[in-house]
Amino acid sequence: MSSLKKLTQKRLFLPIFSMILVMLINVIYDIACGNMPLQFFVITIKNGVLYGRLIDVLNRGSEIAILAIGMTLVVSSSAGTDISVGSVMSLYAGVCCMILAGYGNVNVSNYAHPLLVGILGGLAVTTICGLFNGLLVAYLNIQPMVATLILWSAGRAIGLLLCNSQIVYVRVPSFQKLGAYTGIIPTPIIVAAICIAIAACVLKFTALGTYIQSVGINKKASRIAGFNSSKIILLTYIICGLCAGLAGMVATSRIYSADTNNIGLNMEMDAILSVALGGNSLGGGKFNLAGSIIGAYTIQAITTTLYALGVSSAQAPVFKAIVVILIVVIQAEPFKAYMKKLTAKRTQAKEAA
Repeated sequence: MSSLKKLTQKRLFLPIFSMILVMLINVIYDIACGNMPLQFFVITIKNGVLYGRLIDVLNRGSEIAILAIGMTLVVSSSAGTDISVGSVMSLYAGVCCMILAGYGNVNVSNYAHPLLVGILGGLAVTTICGLFNGLLVAYLNIQPMVATLILWSAGRAIGLLLCNSQIVYVRVPSFQKLGAYTGIIPTPIIVAAICIAIAACVLKFTALGTYIQSVGINKKASRIAGFNSSKIILLTYIICGLCAGLAGMVATSRIYSADTNNIGLNMEMDAILSVALGGNSLGGGKFNLAGSIIGAYTIQAITTTLYALGVSSAQAPVFKAIVVILIVVIQAEPFKAYMKKLTAKRTQAKEAA
């Protein structure tokens, strides 16, 4: 019993358990449909590229994983969430594609400006969006959800305005590369892996992670200890804006267009849920990036499973909301206190018997 208790108290227990549970549901579903029991894990090469449900989860979950990096740091430092990331992804699409296509064009097969200019222009705008959110939270002490609500509504609208409320297509092979394949591997998986590796190295080999956690645990105490709490919070929002831009880069390249109405739609919910499912407290403080990444791919696995079970894309958010409620309840202090009390009573009852 003590070994089980120690296991459940580990920070990665919740995300790993959730991932295993989702996989188990897929195994049961395949058996019920008469397929191979481990069909979910089968990876083959089809038309010269890797193919399989597991590859689809890793591929489609790349954007969520990139967003989860920035969201984890924001939640840890400010005890709040950035709900603008989906709209900022859309804004990246609008800025990047309008630079590449040239203002007023909606369907091009040649660049009006170099690809690198379009990508850097889009990333610069999303980084500025992160800076804007960070200034409101760190220096004006506005609640994170309220502060980021501005770009949640305005970001997508600005993207639509840039594109004249039209879908801008950039039909150039080099632009589509980031959303396609590199050899047999989906490029989004490689992009996500690079972003995760860079974030992990920065947090491991610098003091940034310690600073962020310190500010998240107690902002005033950190300031007294010599940390510039406001700058640290500002930095996390800038990183979150950059991550939203990178996720938008992958999403835009995947469909080789700026569909500003749909790119990043409801992605903020997936990013927040990834952090929560990763075993991180939404109240700020200590964080575990590995947990958030596992949580991100678990969310995509849940989405893929729901679609396989016949749940429509319009209904899927309902089931995700239920998962959010369960996670929040599990993390709530009254629930934890109740479970400890219940466990103590059971232990006393066994000792008395």
